[in-house]
Amino acid sequence: MVKEHLITKAIDIIVYCLMPNHYHFLVYLRDETLSDAMKSLSLSYTKAINKRFNRSGVLFQGRFQSIHVQQTDYLINLSRYIHLNPVKAGLVQQPEEWELSSYLEYVGMRRGTLPKTEYIKTLIQEESAYQQFLTDYNLPDSTGFKSLLLDD
Repeated sequence: MVKEHLITKAIDIIVYCLMPNHYHFLVYLRDETLSDAMKSLSLSYTKAINKRFNRSGVLFQGRFQSIHVQQTDYLINLSRYIHLNPVKAGLVQQPEEWELSSYLEYVGMRRGTLPKTEYIKTLIQEESAYQQFLTDYNLPDSTGFKSLLLDD
């Protein structure tokens, strides 16, 4: 479903994580179609979940939020934040236990085609280095980085 609604010539998905009550996508936007793509994804996802669980109504409160990331250090720290979100939420002990994220592609445990890992992998050369980067767990405390965390 994500591929159908977000994979276009306009958007590359760099990192993603689907959580029980929200989702994170770190994308490279080639043109101004993100709102349309996110609307389409949200509607389709809601229909699928409602049908599967015989329910009705909205799944997510409010409209999606987005920010423009211009600095490399923010980009790689956002990837870490997104991949560690299930751990931080207490859903799993380790990020590799959460299958609904791109983490497994980044550390070579799955060969999926959805995330464009080269955006981050060119900044962190090896899969083992990315694993170490995540296990450090020390996200920056700077106000600038915290302003990028829309859910904190």
